[in-house]
Amino acid sequence: MNIWNRYKKKMQRNKKKDQDASNENENSIDKNLSVNINKLKQDLGDSSDLVIRHFEMGGEPLVEIAAVYMSGLVDEKNVNEFVSGALNVEASIEKRAQEYRGVNSFDFIKAHAHSVEKVTVVSEWDKLLLAVLSGYTVILVDGYEEAISGDTQGGETRGVTEPSTQLVIRGPKVAFTESLGTNISLVRRYLKSPDLRFETMQVGSISKTDVAVMYMKGIASEKVLREIKKRLTKIEVEDIIDSGYIEQYIQDASFTLFPTIYNSERPDAIVGNLMEGRIAIIVDGTPFVLVAPALFIQFFHTPSDYYQNFVISSFLRLLRVISFTISLLTPSLYIALTTFHPQMIPTPLLISFAAQQEGVPFPLFMEVLIMEFTFEIIREAGLRMPRAVGQAVSIVGGLVLGQAAVQAGIVSATTIIVVALTGIASFAFPSYNMGVAPRILRFSLMIIAGSFGLYGVLMALFILIAHMSSLRSFGTPYLSPFAPFIWSDIKDSIIRQPLWSMITRPRLISQQNVQRQEKGQKPAPPDAVDSNSNKEKGD
Repeated sequence: MNIWNRYKKKMQRNKKKDQDASNENENSIDKNLSVNINKLKQDLGDSSDLVIRHFEMGGEPLVEIAAVYMSGLVDEKNVNEFVSGALNVEASIEKRAQEYRGVNSFDFIKAHAHSVEKVTVVSEWDKLLLAVLSGYTVILVDGYEEAISGDTQGGETRGVTEPSTQLVIRGPKVAFTESLGTNISLVRRYLKSPDLRFETMQVGSISKTDVAVMYMKGIASEKVLREIKKRLTKIEVEDIIDSGYIEQYIQDASFTLFPTIYNSERPDAIVGNLMEGRIAIIVDGTPFVLVAPALFIQFFHTPSDYYQNFVISSFLRLLRVISFTISLLTPSLYIALTTFHPQMIPTPLLISFAAQQEGVPFPLFMEVLIMEFTFEIIREAGLRMPRAVGQAVSIVGGLVLGQAAVQAGIVSATTIIVVALTGIASFAFPSYNMGVAPRILRFSLMIIAGSFGLYGVLMALFILIAHMSSLRSFGTPYLSPFAPFIWSDIKDSIIRQPLWSMITRPRLISQQNVQRQEKGQKPAPPDAVDSNSNKEKGD
């Protein structure tokens, strides 16, 4: 029995060795150029955008060479410069023959292939295919089991434009694009520091999407950085199309309506977060960059808050938080107070409500629920329709339907006011993701208010706050600096202190290099002595 087991193990080892050798042969580049060309056509389905240019060089015998690239993914000018430079086409025949004498073809091409960046030698077939499909130009030489690839990426891309979702009155009018290289350069224009680091990796077994992790060395938490890279490397999917894919795979809590990873298309917003110790994740093919860890109050901040007076910024932040509360609670409080607790409403107002409800065929709960659903349908239709028509549909649809519903006696005018105020308040959030949470929770609170009144709404709020307190963003408490309460971080939460007083970084975000600026930078007019002395000198 033991002999039989040893024999089976030996056969399995030999079979595994044969499989590994077979896979290695399949993944190697053949010496024969025609074999490699046929294999390329077969693997890429003889695609029409696959370009193969043949050349000959050397003396007797001539050496066959092929340059391979995908026409829609490269810059034709860079391709011509790379190929002509590698083959030294511009040199005279005598000079070329003199340089070529005593040097093999592969070394000759590699020595002259310096007209583009990222020139590498490829020895595996999978890497060769990936280079071609990534916009690189690959030069194959007959008789050699290696290839030379050069970065000639290009093609049609969208230029840098203004942000479309995060608009500001004062500040840079620049937004990220779908190009990873362009996005990295936009951040480097703001931070001309050698401490700005980024590490790239590929995610997606088929799409091979480039993902860059960017951070400030010496400021970002090494523990959070390791955790982010660990979660990224554990993603095993076929394709990554947008940064939203990455967000869903690396966030701490999946079963929550509140976003625990911040995203922005503004370079200045990403720079501000990097300087606070956060880590940015840039995904090739999408203009939205992820930032972690993220806090709840962070979604109510805008870059323009730091470009104007701190009193104005604090007022606007407080207004956004109030708008969040209005969007979340107004319909449910209206239902609870009117249905279960009319004694809490002033008598004249209660009489007005009762007069408006006469003739309305639906209970108040159903009345508000129908109008909320109608408003959400109008809002979604306005977003999905063409931009020129969408705004008109939202405005005209809301006015016409609301007025017609009141005149028909289906709903009361007060209900229209409550629903309209709730909808307008939901547009005051700088982050779209944060605006979705109260829109969904609003319906649950309305059902609870219609069933249990104000008591049910308060209990639901307690549960909601407890849920938010349990959330973490890469280990950082979501409700920080309120829970846990950190007095030093209140300076940049609902209110914003003057820039000269914001000396330290958020305590739970950055544990190293906490101090971000020197003390004693409060602006002040010149003292009286200096003013008098300057006046005497003028006289």
